[in-house]
Amino acid sequence: MSALAEVTQQNFQTEVLGHGQPVLVDFWAPWCGPCRMLAPVVEKVAANNVGKAKFVKLNTDDNPSIAGEYQVSGIPCLILFKDGKAVDRIVGYVPENTISSMLAKHVA
Repeated sequence: MSALAEVTQQNFQTEVLGHGQPVLVDFWAPWCGPCRMLAPVVEKVAANNVGKAKFVKLNTDDNPSIAGEYQVSGIPCLILFKDGKAVDRIVGYVPENTISSMLAKHVA
């Protein structure tokens, strides 16, 4: 379905919080229509930012504790992590330029 790697509760610490560069996490669920619409937009932004940030997906149905820990109450939800901390978020379907602008504020 997606070109982005999936993260889970088991590898979230290593793949997201412990990663050296900023990581954009796409919180989604298979039943979520807007999530499916947003996936190719996120993939396009990821393709345009290779080497600047890491992009991953987290299925909220399979990993509810992480979604709860970061107060994800609506999906799709994009959270940007930098130095192990959540620094920005976007909730809902947005166009590519909104995601790119958010990323540009935090990525050199």
